[in-house]
Amino acid sequence: PDPTAVPSLDRHPPPNQPPIRDMSMLSTMLVAQACAAMSLAPATRAHAWTSRTSVRRSDSATLMASPNAAPVYDGSYKDELIATANAMVAPGKGLLACDESTGTVGTRLESIGLENVEANRQAWRNLLFTTPGIGEYISGAILFEETLFQSDPDGKPFVDVLQGNGIIPGIKVDTGLRPLLGGVTGENWCTGLDNLAERTAKYYAQGARFAKWRTALRIDVEAGCPTDLAIEVAAQDLARYARICQENGLVPIVEPEILIDGCHDLATTARVQERVLTTVYAKLQDNGVLLEGSLLKPSMTVPGVECPDKSDPASIAKMTVQTLDRCLPPAMPGVTFLSGGISEEDSSIYLNEINKLDRKGAFALTFSYSRALQSSCIKIWAGKEDKYTAAQDQLYARAKANSEASSGKYVPGSQPSIEESLFVKNYVY
Repeated sequence: PDPTAVPSLDRHPPPNQPPIRDMSMLSTMLVAQACAAMSLAPATRAHAWTSRTSVRRSDSATLMASPNAAPVYDGSYKDELIATANAMVAPGKGLLACDESTGTVGTRLESIGLENVEANRQAWRNLLFTTPGIGEYISGAILFEETLFQSDPDGKPFVDVLQGNGIIPGIKVDTGLRPLLGGVTGENWCTGLDNLAERTAKYYAQGARFAKWRTALRIDVEAGCPTDLAIEVAAQDLARYARICQENGLVPIVEPEILIDGCHDLATTARVQERVLTTVYAKLQDNGVLLEGSLLKPSMTVPGVECPDKSDPASIAKMTVQTLDRCLPPAMPGVTFLSGGISEEDSSIYLNEINKLDRKGAFALTFSYSRALQSSCIKIWAGKEDKYTAAQDQLYARAKANSEASSGKYVPGSQPSIEESLFVKNYVY
C-alpha cells in the first residue's frame, strides 16, 4: 500500500487492510502512516508530492536550492570605478568632507556671525575649493546636493572648480536618520534608497564620480546597543546603496559610523566594531558589490568620550589596525577614516600612529575629515575678507598634516591648529 495515502473515514478499508473497528485504531494508523511518510528518503518524498500534485520539478527550482547570491557587478562602469577608487586613496591624499546639510553648515556660519543664506554657503565652500595647492593633499571632496549643482561667485560650476584643482567631486546621497522601530530608544535607520537609482544617475551626469552614505550606530552597554536589528538594517542598507551606486557609475563610500557618545571602553568599541564590519562586508558580498570599486569610511577604534580611560594614541592605533585586519577583505583598496568629533590635532596624531604599524591588509589608510579640517579654518575666516587668505592657509596646513599622517610621517604640533574638542553630542549632518 501507498504509505502516504490517508485512510478513508467512511470505514471502507482498501484491499488487504483489516476493517477499522474503532477510532483509536484509525488514530494509530494515521500516526503510523505519517511516520512512514516522514521516514522516506528526500527524493522519495519529493516524488510522492509531485505525483499527488502533478507538479513538475524544474531546473530553476533545483538552482534555488544552491547558493544564489547576486553576481559581482561587472557592468560598463567597472574599470572606471576601480580607477576612481584607487585615485581617491592615492599615496599622501585624502578626502575633504564638506557635505553638511543646509541646517548644519548654517549652524557653523551662524557661529561666526553669518546668516544662513545661499550666498554665504557659496562663499564658504568657494574658500575651501580655491585654496591654493589644496589638490596636493586632497583627492576628492564630498558635497551636499546644493553644492554639486552650485557655481562659484563668477558663475563657474563648482564641479569644474574642483576638477581644475585635480579634486574628484563626490556627493552625499543618504537623506538622514529616522528612529528604528523595533530597536531601543536612540537607535536609527538611514533613509534615501527609494529614489537612489534616479538620483545617482543625475549626479553622475553632473560630474560626481563617488558617493557617500552614512549610517550611525550607538554603543550603550546597559541598554543593549547596538541591537542585532540595528546592525542588520544598517549593513543591508549600506549594501543596497553601494550596489545601486556602482550600477550608475559612482564609487560607493561605505560609512558605518560608531558614535563616540558614551562611557564604553576601548575593548568594547573594538568588539562592537568587529561585529558591525563583519556584517557589513557579508551584506556587500550578498549584494554583489565590486569591492575593488568601493571604499570604507569607518570610525577609528576609540573609547567613548565619557570613558574615564581615554587610551593613548598608540593603543588606539593598535586596536584600530587589529579590528580592520580581522574584518576587511583585501580586495577593497582603501579606508578613509572619519574624525567623528576628535580634535584636529588628535585626528592627525591617531592617523599617524595607525600608519606606523605593520598590518596584514594592503589597503590604504587615509582620511575623510570634515570638522578636523575645517574647524580652525572657519573660525579664522569669520566671514571677513581680510582673513580669507589666512583661513585658506590654515586649511592647507591641516590638509598637509593629514597627508603626512597617512604615511606615518607627521610630527605632532608641526602644523597649526586650534586645540579644542570637536565633539558634539548626538551630532547629525
